[in-house]
Amino acid sequence: MHKEHAKVKQVRGKMKETLGKALGDKSMRRSGRREQVRGKAQEMTERAADQVRRRIGH
Repeated sequence: MHKEHAKVKQVRGKMKETLGKALGDKSMRRSGRREQVRGKAQEMTERAADQVRRRIGH
């Protein structure tokens, strides 16, 4: 479930970044980019946790 949330953050961030570009709003653009990065980091963390769980047999 957390992976889905991570993807949603990435998509929402991309939309915000694109809207910021279209409106010329640098703050919105940066906010969107940050949200994308946070989503990607969350996704990578979840993948690593899944790999650890598989290796230890849980």
